[in-house]
Amino acid sequence: MKRFSIAILLVMVLLSGCAPATEPTPIPGALFVDPGYSLGEISPLVYGSNYGPWLVVSFDMLPRAYESGVTILRFPAGSWGDHNNVTKLQIDQFMDFANKVGATAMFNVRLLGGTPEQAAEMVRYTNVEKKYNVQYWGIGNEPTLYESEAKKNGETYDTVRFNKEWREFATAMKAVDPSIKLVGAEINQFSFSTEEGATTNFGEWDETWFVEFLKENGDMVDIVSFHRYPFPRSSVSGPPSAEELVQNSQEWDKIIPRARALILEHTGRDLPIAVTEFNSAYDKSVGGEATPDSHLNAIWAADVLGRMIKNDVFMANIWSLTAKGGYGGLGLVGQSDVYPAYYTYQLYGMFGEELVYSASDVSGLSVYAAKREDGTLTVMVVNLSTEAQEKALVIADQPTVKAEAWLFDPEHKVENMGEVELGEGVIFPPQSVTLFILK
Repeated sequence: MKRFSIAILLVMVLLSGCAPATEPTPIPGALFVDPGYSLGEISPLVYGSNYGPWLVVSFDMLPRAYESGVTILRFPAGSWGDHNNVTKLQIDQFMDFANKVGATAMFNVRLLGGTPEQAAEMVRYTNVEKKYNVQYWGIGNEPTLYESEAKKNGETYDTVRFNKEWREFATAMKAVDPSIKLVGAEINQFSFSTEEGATTNFGEWDETWFVEFLKENGDMVDIVSFHRYPFPRSSVSGPPSAEELVQNSQEWDKIIPRARALILEHTGRDLPIAVTEFNSAYDKSVGGEATPDSHLNAIWAADVLGRMIKNDVFMANIWSLTAKGGYGGLGLVGQSDVYPAYYTYQLYGMFGEELVYSASDVSGLSVYAAKREDGTLTVMVVNLSTEAQEKALVIADQPTVKAEAWLFDPEHKVENMGEVELGEGVIFPPQSVTLFILK
C-alpha cells in the first residue's frame, strides 16, 4: 500500500477538524528516533533485484540465493530481453525459481525487435494459461539506448517512436489481462542535482525522455520507472574514489522528489516510483576500494536503500541477483561465494514494515527506523566514513534503552553483538551498518 500523499493527508485533516501532528525536532550532534511518529508503510518491493536466463545462479549457491531476502525479481533482466524471445520453458523455470526465493515476479516484454502480438501472447501464456498472476509488466529495456541499434537499419529511434510503440504494446497486453500493472518508461538513467559538478550523467537527455513519456502515456502507466548508475562519470573516468561513492548516496534525496514532481506536473497523479535497475556502476570494474564488489559499495547500498525508503520508493531492483562473466562484481550472489552487498539485504530482512521518524545531522552517519508488525522497534545506523564515530542515539524521551545489536563491517558479516545500551556514547565502527532491535 502506498503512503498517503501530502495533499490527501491535508484533506483528511480538514475533514477531521484536527491539526496535523507536529514533526519531531532533531537533536543537534546526535541521532534521534521518535517511534511514535509514523511515516507510513514501507513497500516490501523495495528489496528487489534482477534475474534472467543469462544470469543463472550456480548450483552450489542456490541456497544462498533462496535466503537472500530479495522480495521481487525483474525478468529477463537488462537488454537480453530486447535481443531474445523469452520461451515458455524459460518462463516456467523462472517462476519456479522466484517461488523458491519467495519473490514477486516482474516481467519485461520485448520491445526492440518485438511486436504487440508477441507481448500479448507472453501475458496470455503467463497469466491466462499458466495462471501465474504476474502483476507487474514493463515494456522494453532502456529505450534511450535504442538509437544505435536503429541506425544499423537506417532508422531512428526517438521519443515519438518509443511513446507510440509503448502505447500499442500496452493496449495489446491490457486487452489480454486488464488487471496487470504497467511499469515504464524503463529509461537507462535519471538523475537530478542543482549542484555544480554533481554526478548527473545525461541528466537533461534522460529527463526529456521521462517527461515526454509522462505526457503521452501517463494515463496508461501504473508505476513510473527508471534506472540509475552514477558511475563511471564518463567513458574514460574509471571507477569512483571512496570519497565520491560516499558522497553519492545523498543524491537520492534529490532524484526521487524531482521524479515525483514531474509525475504530478505532467500526469496530475501521484504515481508510485520504481527504480528497476540500480547500482553504483554499470561497467566491469572490480577489485577496487569502491567498485561494485567492494565492502564500501555494500555500505553505500545500505544508505541508498534507506534513502529510497524515506522517499517512498515503491520498487527498487539492485543489479543483479547474480553476476556473469566480466561483470563479476555486479551481483549479490557470486559463483562460489556471496558479494558484500548480500549482507546489506540480510540486515534489511530484519528491518520493520512501518517507517518511523529518524534524523541525523552528523556527517557520515545516517539513521533509519521502523516498527515490525508486533510493534518491535528497529534502528539502522549507517556509517559511511572511514573512521569510527561515537555519538548519542536518542529514542524519543527515553534517556537509555537496551537493544540487541547486529553488525556488518569489514570484520563482521551481520553478526549478533549482544545487548548494548543506547543513549550517550554509542560507537559506530568505520564503514559499517548496525541494526538495533529494541527490547
